[in-house]
Parts: sequence; C-alpha cells; structure tokens
Amino acid sequence: MVRLLRPFGRAVTYTRLLHLFVTVVWPAMLIFIQEAWWIWALAAATLVPAGLVPAMRTVEGLQARLLLTGHRHDSDSAGIVVAPSASWADRWRLVLWLEARFLLGCSSVALIAQLLFTVTDLVSAAVTSRAGGGVVPPFGPALAWRILLVPVLLAVLAATVWGAGRLITALAVRLLGPSPAERLAALEERTEQLLERTRIARELHDSIGHALTVAVLQAGAARAADDPAFTRRALDAIEETGRAALEDLERVLGVLRDSGKPADSRPTLTDAGRLLESARASGAEVDADLTGSLEGVPGPVSREGYRILQESLTNVLRHAGPVPARVRVSVEGAVLRLDVRNPLPADTPVPGRGSGLRGMHERAALLGGRVSAGPVGEDWRVHVELPVT
Repeated sequence: MVRLLRPFGRAVTYTRLLHLFVTVVWPAMLIFIQEAWWIWALAAATLVPAGLVPAMRTVEGLQARLLLTGHRHDSDSAGIVVAPSASWADRWRLVLWLEARFLLGCSSVALIAQLLFTVTDLVSAAVTSRAGGGVVPPFGPALAWRILLVPVLLAVLAATVWGAGRLITALAVRLLGPSPAERLAALEERTEQLLERTRIARELHDSIGHALTVAVLQAGAARAADDPAFTRRALDAIEETGRAALEDLERVLGVLRDSGKPADSRPTLTDAGRLLESARASGAEVDADLTGSLEGVPGPVSREGYRILQESLTNVLRHAGPVPARVRVSVEGAVLRLDVRNPLPADTPVPGRGSGLRGMHERAALLGGRVSAGPVGEDWRVHVELPVT
C-alpha cells in the first residue's frame, strides 16, 4: 500500500499534472468566446505551424525538463533536447509532440474533471441523505452504495493522474529527445573528450613517471657511492629532471584549464638530447644515433615520438637499471623509426604490458603506426614505426 502511494509524495507527479493542464488553458479560453466543437479543431490546427518554428523546440524542451522529469532546466541528464530544431525531421517530430500533448491533455483533464465532479456529487448526496434532507433514508442501501463508490472513483482518479503523467513523460523523451544526428554528434563529442583524457593521462604518466624514476635512481646511486662530488652531480640531475617535469605538469594543467590552448609547446624529437642526458646522468650507458631530418618531422608525429622514446628509456631505468642501452632514431623516407635495446639481467623480470607499453601502442595507433616490444635474444627491444606523411 505504501508503495502505491509513494508516487503521490513526489513533486514531479503534480508538476506533470500541471503540464497537462497548461496544454488546455488557451483553447479553454476560446470557449468563452464561442462554445463550439470547431474551436478545439482550430486549436489543434494552429499547433502545426507553431511546431515548424525552430525555437518552439527550445520552449517545449525547457517545459518538459522542468515539469515532466524533475530535473533542472539546464540539466542534460533528462534525455530531452532544448536546442532549436535543426532539420525538418526535428520540426515534424515537434508537431507530432504538440498534437499528442494536446490530445492527451484534453482527454486527461476532461476525465479528471469528470471524476472530481462525480465524487463531489456522491459525497454531497451522501451527506444530504445522512442529514435527512434528501429523499434517501439515513444509512439506507443507496447511502452505502454512494459511500462505497467514492473510494473506487478516487482510486481511478489517482491512477489517471499517475498514468497520464507517465505517458506524457514517455512521449516527451521519445519526441523531444535527441535525433539520430544529435546522438551521433554527442557520441563524437564524448569520444573526443575521452581521447583527450587518455592523452593527458599518457602525458602525465610519461613525463612524471620518467622524472620520478630518474630521481629515485639518482638518489639511490648517490647514497651508495658516498662520494660528495657524485652526490652533487646526482642532485643537479634530480633538479634538472624535476624542473622539466614541473614544466610538463604546468603545461598539462594549462590544457585542462583552457581546452582551446594549443599543444605546440610540448617537447619534440629535436629535444631528444635532454632525454638522453637524463638517462646517462642516471647511470645508463646510452649509445644514441639520431639520423635524418628530425626538424622536418610533422609536429604531432615528433611529439608522440618523443613521448614513446621517453617511456622506453624510463622502462630501461625502471626495469633493468643503469645498463647499456642503444637508441636509434631515424627518418627514412616517409617513416620515422625508433629502436631502443637494452640487456635484460637474469634476475630482472621481463616487463609486462603495463600502462606504459599500452600508452606506446595507443600513441602509435592514433598516428597509424605500430609498436613491437618484447625480448629479442638476451635483450629487450622496443621498435616503433610512425608515418611522417
């Protein structure tokens, strides 16, 4: 019983009823001018040109969001669009909505009014009979019939209010909801947002992860060496790496604050020397060979190539430690190739497919390239090919 009465404790049940009443207010005003059936037909016909006005969709959408769903008018979670009609299909859907709302509103209001009048008449007749002012004797069969019929009519009235509200809300979601083109546009926008979030996550992982790896290795090496001169060099390397990481962090946060901020300030392969020196300062023996015109590599390819190289060197330091590493970066025709090799000590587990390797594959896939990473003999090899056209 409590479950059946629960909808009538919610405000949205009554705002839906108000939405239906608003539908018949202006046609009902015309009845005072002339009471005729064609008044209602004229009102229904007037809705056709009104629905073809693009701005009418905004008006109806705002009403539906506020009165039918219980959401705020600026909420996007209601499933109802408030943008003007962008196509003829949207306009005709709005016309269908206006006509359906008008028909349902008129029939619902008429039924509710009739039920209210009937209940009022029954109660009035029952009270009159019990007071002895009517022709029916007090507590007679007719009086009992009236008393028993009132709860039934009230239940029908409640069901009508609840059912009409649910039906008009379902129609609003169906006819005022996004069109297929709008759903596709929203899906594309959501995809762009997810890609941007993934890109930012990769940026933070690569830059901050590299800086922390270098700092940890430098600190550990300085403590083990117990040499003041080496400790100073290690602190200098930690300071430089930390400063670079702070610059990357500030740039990424700037992109988050301003979505229109360009990404041109991101490092490219022309800045690869900084990565190599950072790895050497951490104790790794890096044999680097950079050939080809790196300045001519397009910005997106060069930036992603820099991050892939950074993550590869970070993995060398993190999983293998200060071991010899060979780095080859070359531009051959329309392909940028990156190759990083390092020996795998026997007591070091083979790197798994964590977020770093997954980030490499994602970066390469976005550019139409490919990444292969895995053991080759006694070495761990990362080989990347990116198209530069």
